[in-house]
Amino acid sequence: MKKLFIVLAVLFSQFSFSQNYVHQVLVLNEGYFDFTTNQTVISPTIGSYDPINQTYTTVDTLTGARFASDMIIDGDYVYVAADNMLYKYDKNTITLIASQNVQGIRNLTVWNDKIVVSRGDYDNTTFMPIFFNSYLQVFNTSDLSFYTELDTISGPKWSTQDMMVNNDILYVTINNAFEFGNEKGIIGVIDMSTMNYLNEINLGPDGKNPDNLVFNGTNLYTVNNKDWTGASISEVDISTGMATTINISMVSTGCGTSCMKDNKIMYQISQDTELYEWDPQFMLSSGIPMGYSQNFYELSVNEIDGYLYASTTDFSSYGTVNIYDNNVLVSTFNTSVSPGKIVFDIRNMSVNISEISPQNILEGSVYDIFGKKINSLESISQGIYIIDGKKVYITK
Repeated sequence: MKKLFIVLAVLFSQFSFSQNYVHQVLVLNEGYFDFTTNQTVISPTIGSYDPINQTYTTVDTLTGARFASDMIIDGDYVYVAADNMLYKYDKNTITLIASQNVQGIRNLTVWNDKIVVSRGDYDNTTFMPIFFNSYLQVFNTSDLSFYTELDTISGPKWSTQDMMVNNDILYVTINNAFEFGNEKGIIGVIDMSTMNYLNEINLGPDGKNPDNLVFNGTNLYTVNNKDWTGASISEVDISTGMATTINISMVSTGCGTSCMKDNKIMYQISQDTELYEWDPQFMLSSGIPMGYSQNFYELSVNEIDGYLYASTTDFSSYGTVNIYDNNVLVSTFNTSVSPGKIVFDIRNMSVNISEISPQNILEGSVYDIFGKKINSLESISQGIYIIDGKKVYITK
């Protein structure tokens, strides 16, 4: 046994400590739509993973949707894009609050009390692109009622996808990905305070078909699938609007299989089993292999503990999410088919605590607030932990 001082909630000499933690991990499963029969075989679902108890539960089924494309958390609410519908849920109960029909809905982002929707679609019977009068629409977060849109004269002229907001400026990728052979490589820039389309940033001939958009506080980065015969990464200095594009592969990266971790871009080539890390500091023509040896569908990073959540699927019968500490597998849980979006419900935990006498703790009985078992008390750091199901504050 090892001796540690533990601080528990008591009625005297109380202090307040707070710490951010992941309350739940929400997974948007895209389901299985058979395009040959034009039938939904497995509907998209929303699942919730409890990182402390390490349990996964399906919390809603999106009946009638062919697929699902995005999910975000904002405040007390969860917003989901599925097929031609926008949904708003209560974050605590995953109860549906409001819905709105949005043809061609793709990705979502929130600015103040508005939710922005990117658009693009194709006719699944003819596989021809569907053209819209607007590829960027804005709705009120309160009830999902329509607020405004940018038409193809005053806004993006082709299908849009990923988005992010920085200092009231919206950046949206314009890829025209549904019109094969006519892919675009553009980032549209919108002033959200005035809803004015300011300008467009051209990513160059090698920057076509941007799929994923990430931001490191200074520069924007897009992972591009070009014309599906190669992949590149574009760096955009938002202070100057200048773009630099580097080719990284003669094969595309697929859809969504990239993310930013520790200010480096992690990506995977389509159908490959290697995961690469690309450092923007060096702008090399290829990333460094990280030794994961697994084919992934979606990558997402838990910013609290730095763990990588990576999904696998055969797109028709199963879905699994692996959790990695660097390239060491620490946990796995099963989902429904095609887990395509993973988001983290981060909350703040406040505990009233005060110091009492030291007591013995059996090694191996302490867990961190993410549910990870502490195997060595010698290396434990000060913070909030779980002992016998109770939250306590431990200090050496």
